[in-house]
Amino acid sequence: MKPAAQDPLAQLTEIRAIMERSSRFLSLSGLSGVGAGVVALAGTVVAHYYLLQEYGSQEYGAQGYTRLFQTTEAERLAALPFLMGLALAMIAAALLVAAIFTLRRTRRDGLRSMWTAPARRLAIALLIPLVAGGLFCLKLYLSNAVELVVPGLLVFYGLALLNGSKYTLDEIKYLGLTQIALGLLALLVPGYGLLLFGLGFGLGHIGYGLLMYNRYERPTGTKLTAS
Repeated sequence: MKPAAQDPLAQLTEIRAIMERSSRFLSLSGLSGVGAGVVALAGTVVAHYYLLQEYGSQEYGAQGYTRLFQTTEAERLAALPFLMGLALAMIAAALLVAAIFTLRRTRRDGLRSMWTAPARRLAIALLIPLVAGGLFCLKLYLSNAVELVVPGLLVFYGLALLNGSKYTLDEIKYLGLTQIALGLLALLVPGYGLLLFGLGFGLGHIGYGLLMYNRYERPTGTKLTAS
């Protein structure tokens, strides 16, 4: 039997792994998704109670989010600083959690840095649809098309994940398709937009993160589940 180092099949497998590592960012931690999902759920709860306090009424079934659809321009502008601040805080917290867990996995994999060429390509692929989608949704909000904001956020985020999937793990494209599907559903049932936001950005990330952790990262003999 030939030694593994001289086995052509083993050499081919090693070459393929090196090429994949050089073209894809494979150190993205599943726990990053879990952390981002927890952040999104917390942000959704904060937004719900803020809107309930500011706009909730018996007429709208105590649904502040639905009442936001009917606000005047002055009311929308008054709510914008809080909503923008909440969104930026959620993004910052999710990025921080992602960086911490991904850096930990990068070091475990023996890599010197997580900011590799594939990581930069992944960041750019994600950033372009996200920035475009964020500006588009801001314009929707200012133009009194508030009911389209959450669908827009979900759809553009899903497109960003699909765009970035070629630079990282293939499974991320399924999360992207899920976000797009939820965004389209939110178009049909706009009153449930905030719930679908929490489902997509929150539970979607948690489920994806647990799946990726169990598949690629968990130590032998242990397993994380969503229950």
